[in-house]
Amino acid sequence: MFSNFKKILNTGQEVYLRVKVRPNAADTVLKTLLADETLKIDLAAPAERGKANAELIRFLAKEFGVDRENVKILSGVGERVKLVKITQ
Repeated sequence: MFSNFKKILNTGQEVYLRVKVRPNAADTVLKTLLADETLKIDLAAPAERGKANAELIRFLAKEFGVDRENVKILSGVGERVKLVKITQ
């Protein structure tokens, strides 16, 4: 599901993702792409003291092959729906 986004990133452009997270899951995994192109991601971290956000950043950095510093949560830090920017 990330393949289209990876292609955009590889052309040197920024990628913006709308993400809906579910903290406290058994594993961190991409579940599905919703009808409005929001990515639904389960996170194996609790929603306390930024642990779920840190896990989301770690997961997306690994999936896109970028440094963690290149993954920024632009909005929704304290919410389940977030806007994330990824740069090369």
